[in-house]
Amino acid sequence: MTINKTALALSLGGLLLAGSAQAQENKLYLFNWTEYMDPAIIEAFEAKYDVEVVQNYFNSLPEMLAKLQAGGVSQYDIIVPSNYYVPRLIETGLVQKLDKSRLDNLDNVMEQFRDPAYDPGAEYTVPYQWGTTGVVYNTETFPEAPKSWSLLFDAAVNPDHPFALMGDGQVSLGGACAYLGHGYDCTDPDGWKAAARLLIETKGRDNFSGFSDGTPALQQLARGVTHVGLSYNGDYLFFKGEDPESFDKLAFMIPDEGAEMWVDSMMITAEAPNPDMAHKFIDFILDAEVGAQLSNYNYYASPNAAATPHLDEVLTQPPVQPSEADMARLRFTPSLEGEPLQIFQQLWSEVQSR
Repeated sequence: MTINKTALALSLGGLLLAGSAQAQENKLYLFNWTEYMDPAIIEAFEAKYDVEVVQNYFNSLPEMLAKLQAGGVSQYDIIVPSNYYVPRLIETGLVQKLDKSRLDNLDNVMEQFRDPAYDPGAEYTVPYQWGTTGVVYNTETFPEAPKSWSLLFDAAVNPDHPFALMGDGQVSLGGACAYLGHGYDCTDPDGWKAAARLLIETKGRDNFSGFSDGTPALQQLARGVTHVGLSYNGDYLFFKGEDPESFDKLAFMIPDEGAEMWVDSMMITAEAPNPDMAHKFIDFILDAEVGAQLSNYNYYASPNAAATPHLDEVLTQPPVQPSEADMARLRFTPSLEGEPLQIFQQLWSEVQSR
């Protein structure tokens, strides 16, 4: 008998492709910040849709973007970026528009998050959580700490104790801008240049320990490796609950000169392996009780209006809900594109290389 090798190859190829497609239907790939998702929510979603959720993690937005550009755009279904990276992701074609007809719970989103400046008409994003980035410091080391960025940028205020800055350049540069009086959300090149000079000077101090993001920054503070750093309000509360002995000596502070308020959103990658399941997951998170469960777990504020009655009391007070005075000082990190993005990248590269 003569075997038609071409036909056999095509047949086997078809079987392999079918098997691959079936495998993707039973999996959802989630690329999220560390310590940001309640495992019980994942288990409930897996049980409801008979699917396996594969989670991968990042600690900074530059890390997330680099992995997407290195092939992750076809490996992950859902990503959870912060507001100022959204325009960049849209412009570079790394994400796809949402099919809102598949999102039955979309009306649960609070009014202020329905038409965000970073995604007009919310065509690509659904808000996940919102919060603030502030200064975390050791109260035993600094019992009378000023409510100021000077804890990081003034050698007279902190001459000896190790401190870290955030590896996300826009956040660190924004903090330096705020300290110098240009405002956290400064986009003026002259203000940026002054802030970059301050960061280079700060890096040159003997007690500068390096750049550290998110969870690693808090772990260093808890171990006493650093005494001042930058992190997020919800992460601070989450780890304080996990390890009260280590974290009771740490405090979270929003500097009077201004700091960052951010919104993290769920987005579907342009080449998502399973976009249908991605829509199901987004809608699941938008459920009132699931939305509250998420905030009760990770201690971040919920953008879900329907979730409000189900939230724990700790989520209704600082640092989750900033005071009116602190809210007035918070700003979104600017979304950059074109020439301003190029100027920022050049300045940040210089800061890193010095």
